[in-house]
Amino acid sequence: MVPDQTSAQYRAGVIGQPIAHSKSPILHSAAYAFLGLDCSYTAIDTSPDSLKDRLAEVRANPAWRGLSVTMPHKAASLPLMDELGPGVAELGVINTVRAVGTGQQRRLMGYNTDIEGIVRAVRHAGASPKVALVLGAGGTASAAVAALARMGVERAQICARSPQKAESLVKLGRRLGIAVKLSGFSEAAELCGSSSLVISTLPPHGADELAGALGAAAARDYAGLRNDSDPRVLLDVAYDPWPSALARAWSSLGGVIVPGLEMLLYQAVEQVKLFAGDAFREESAVINVMCDAVGAPRR
Repeated sequence: MVPDQTSAQYRAGVIGQPIAHSKSPILHSAAYAFLGLDCSYTAIDTSPDSLKDRLAEVRANPAWRGLSVTMPHKAASLPLMDELGPGVAELGVINTVRAVGTGQQRRLMGYNTDIEGIVRAVRHAGASPKVALVLGAGGTASAAVAALARMGVERAQICARSPQKAESLVKLGRRLGIAVKLSGFSEAAELCGSSSLVISTLPPHGADELAGALGAAAARDYAGLRNDSDPRVLLDVAYDPWPSALARAWSSLGGVIVPGLEMLLYQAVEQVKLFAGDAFREESAVINVMCDAVGAPRR
């Protein structure tokens, strides 16, 4: 059971394991304070065994506005929803639970705001990619493929340690109109040099080996990222610790970095819209107070 340690009228939070590193409470709390919405938002350590009970608590208590969902619950939460937002069923993962209604009409609705988070983070960096590389094949990789399709990317390569387990991403790409090809992670360093956008969906330190390979290339004065008329862009969704080893290596090669905090910011704004409902207003101002809260540049 989630301890009720708040006097706020409404509640929201982020569930995952591990979760102590999350900056979502900082972002959401700043937004609700600006909106004048009396809603607490906390990080809730949730094991896979306790996920079903956690969601049942949110369904039962009308004070709950919703939950942000992170690893390892993005796929497991989906079948526990009463309804799904547009496109979520084919994606196979959610990152947001919106709780609506009361009594017999109370229900949980699953959404995925990671897609919008990726799109807006990449576009804020000024990138217009046609060919992209996605590192990893988990829940965030599914959102990355959907985001690439939305941005008009023509081809996406997926680098996974077990490519045979990522066939669902090929099928997802086919449904969304983007060509997706799978490869082993041993090919990642070479593919980085031919991709206008790289999205790493790996957990913290998951790309350290690749960073070492890119660092070695930088030591040899490799110019694959530096001398291109269209700069290569890296979005590393792992924002803690920052900069990641991958981001440092990418920067040493002259590539453009989009911090994972940018994606977190933009997907969080979409969640605030869902949780705040009619109380939401002035999106640009909400974004700026969230930026202030985490020390990011204002837009």
